[in-house]
Amino acid sequence: MSESLHQNIIEHLASAIVILDESCKVKFINASAEVLFDISLRQAELIPFQSILPGEENLFVGLTKVQQTGQELIKREMKIYIPSTGEVVVDCVIKPLEIKDSRQSVLLEFFQLDSKNRISRDESLHAQQQVVRGLAHEIKNPLGGLRGAAQLLERQLDSNELKEYTSIIISEADRLQNLMASMLVPHQQTEKTQVNIHEVLQRVRQLVNAEVDERLVFKADYDPSIPELEVDFDQLVQVFLNLVRNAVQAINGVGKIILKTRIKRHETIDDTRYRLAAGIDIIDDGKGIPPSLQESMFYPLVTGRPEGTGLGLYICQSLVNRNQGAISCASQPGRTVFSVIFPLEQVSE
Repeated sequence: MSESLHQNIIEHLASAIVILDESCKVKFINASAEVLFDISLRQAELIPFQSILPGEENLFVGLTKVQQTGQELIKREMKIYIPSTGEVVVDCVIKPLEIKDSRQSVLLEFFQLDSKNRISRDESLHAQQQVVRGLAHEIKNPLGGLRGAAQLLERQLDSNELKEYTSIIISEADRLQNLMASMLVPHQQTEKTQVNIHEVLQRVRQLVNAEVDERLVFKADYDPSIPELEVDFDQLVQVFLNLVRNAVQAINGVGKIILKTRIKRHETIDDTRYRLAAGIDIIDDGKGIPPSLQESMFYPLVTGRPEGTGLGLYICQSLVNRNQGAISCASQPGRTVFSVIFPLEQVSE
């Protein structure tokens, strides 16, 4: 086969390919590696690979070993830190590579593993949704009684001051009734239109800016090439409003929240692999999510805050799924990233 055909095949691989010279400088990266490391071939060419992955001593020890022994090395479930993305988990194959007029070149192949926190519409989640719907049914009836009693009490009161309290009870009962209604219809019909994801994020910024002060700064890191998505605008506003408010709470309203969008390649959503997807990250530099919660944070009634209901992320996940997307989280002290992806291909309902 011709060299151009070889290169074309490598460009279309789902795994990230990196070729280094004898001094561990980058000679080539394919399209998947550009996405994984958030760097273009033009930017990466001839720079030390260690500058792309600073601090990854374990990986570079393996590289040196392969160069010295000429033996292939495989590293399973290795955590690497990418400055622009955060921590990702990969399987990595390191191979000596024979290239004409080049000694001790090395090929690295990275297979990014699905986040263990990505929740798809599987049997376990379906069972959780059934539990929540049952709970919502049980809550609705007492709420109706509570609201009715407050209305009767309000009629017996002469003091406007006291009527303010019954008004609060009635309005809060109505709010909870609406919440229960949304939980009881987890697969309600979405009203999908062509939506610019950056308009959604702009709406969210406007809403949150009205709730905070100048100590909170938003940074927009957008990819303008992302095409419009076939999604429900209002549902996506609710998703990202929940996620951004969580980030505000994580940093106590002081600091920076990054809203980042990128084209993603070769993403798997609900057991279907898509060539292209839109990725949206909400990034904060708070204290992080406790490891004990990271595997179950998207399930209902799971919360790390005493005042939390444990429904915010569950509702986010449900709304994202209604729009054929997937949501995941990677968190460590100083950096938490909630990632939402939507396919950029038509999906049948």
